[in-house]
Amino acid sequence: MQRTLLLAKIHNCTLTAANINYVGSISIDQALLSKANILPYEQVQVVNITNGERLITYVIPAPADSGAIELNGAAARLGVTGDRLIIMAYGQFTPEELKNYSPQVVIVDAQNRLLELRHYDDLLGNV
Repeated sequence: MQRTLLLAKIHNCTLTAANINYVGSISIDQALLSKANILPYEQVQVVNITNGERLITYVIPAPADSGAIELNGAAARLGVTGDRLIIMAYGQFTPEELKNYSPQVVIVDAQNRLLELRHYDDLLGNV
């Protein structure tokens, strides 16, 4: 049996643009993607803290160190510049893989600059 758990999260980032005329997805600063270990084109869930909207889409890398977090296409209707977001990627794990499991959490400031990396090694105990 496999279980689906949080793999990575970019927490409390700021939406920098919403572009309805762009082909779908969310663009995310490549440096943040690297820190979170989220791959280009990986599926993510986006939670808009400001308005409560949720969506599932895929990631397109934005230039590194740009601070860009941009909703594109139809997703652009679910947020406005300045909204606060949580971006989460999930993974499927076997019981064996869970023994060394730790989600990667990237905490950013209001300009989407890295403040802290967190690992939650102790959350699962001895699963």
